[in-house]
Amino acid sequence: MGAHRDQDAYRPDDAAADEARAALVREIGLSGALDDPAWRTAFAQVPRHLFVPYYFVGRPGGYDRLWYGDPDPRRRERWLRGAYADSAIATRVRDGELISSSSQPSLMARMLDELDVRDGNRVLEIGAGSGYNAALLSHRLGEENVTTIDLDPEITESARTHLTTAGHRPAVVTGDGARGCPERAPFDRIIATCTLPSVPTDWLAQCAPGARILAPLATGLIALKVGEAGPAGRPDFAEGRFLRTAAFFVPLRGTSKGVPMAARPLGGLPKGVTDNDLFRFLLALTEGSLDPHEALSLWELEQRPARERYGVTVSGGRQWAWLDDPAGPYVWPLEPTGPAAAGLIGPGGP
Repeated sequence: MGAHRDQDAYRPDDAAADEARAALVREIGLSGALDDPAWRTAFAQVPRHLFVPYYFVGRPGGYDRLWYGDPDPRRRERWLRGAYADSAIATRVRDGELISSSSQPSLMARMLDELDVRDGNRVLEIGAGSGYNAALLSHRLGEENVTTIDLDPEITESARTHLTTAGHRPAVVTGDGARGCPERAPFDRIIATCTLPSVPTDWLAQCAPGARILAPLATGLIALKVGEAGPAGRPDFAEGRFLRTAAFFVPLRGTSKGVPMAARPLGGLPKGVTDNDLFRFLLALTEGSLDPHEALSLWELEQRPARERYGVTVSGGRQWAWLDDPAGPYVWPLEPTGPAAAGLIGPGGP
């Protein structure tokens, strides 16, 4: 479904929308986010409902569609309430599969705060979604400093329309986010709103030295600092740790999604373990590198480590994850290419 063309039709009663938005900002604040007054102002002034003129809610066997123009006033009220709920919103479903969403606002607020932007920073967002996050960035940094990219032309068309309706015109690019956006580089910050199987190395070459990358990976959020320029004159090194926060996003399209967690053979593992969020994070992070039983042995030996004890290093086109120390002893490749790459690797990285 293409973007809605009637840009004024989905403006509800201003007072009702303003009240709902103010309530959302208060709720996000109570969650511990929005300590930065600049981000609080952005969330208070950017109207989320303009970015979700329709969305989908799950039901047994599929989805129901809510939209601003529903002839039933109760469903229109339900649409507005949902637009300002502190929850993720399914914005695009194709053949029963969720392909795009608007993230949970409190998680967005935490991610934007962790992005640690400064005035004048140039930001690349991977995954345009509804355009709401790009609008928040544009409000904070100025639209001329914001680029958002998505593989799906319908998504970028829709995001561009929503952004225009809300009064923002950042660069909206249709392309493979894993390749970045070299024509708009260099970037001081890169933020992804989709789950990665690994860190695309093309991003580093498009970063200014000292840039920060924040991205969902393995049900967590990795925060990487980009190093100085390498021999080729472009940064080729980045390193950082995971944040404490859990994060679940739609996978980055255009890259391998890997084996879905539900499809991994976990036979013989205790049920209480396989349901544990931190263990499932380790399973996702070591997918293709550690057998689940090896992962369990490591997890128990290290007393069930939390996300922030793990990190990622990207160097010279290779990358590896680690526990506590990038030099080992617990280090494994993020993208093993065969049996020889599987399992724990020695100190110093792959």
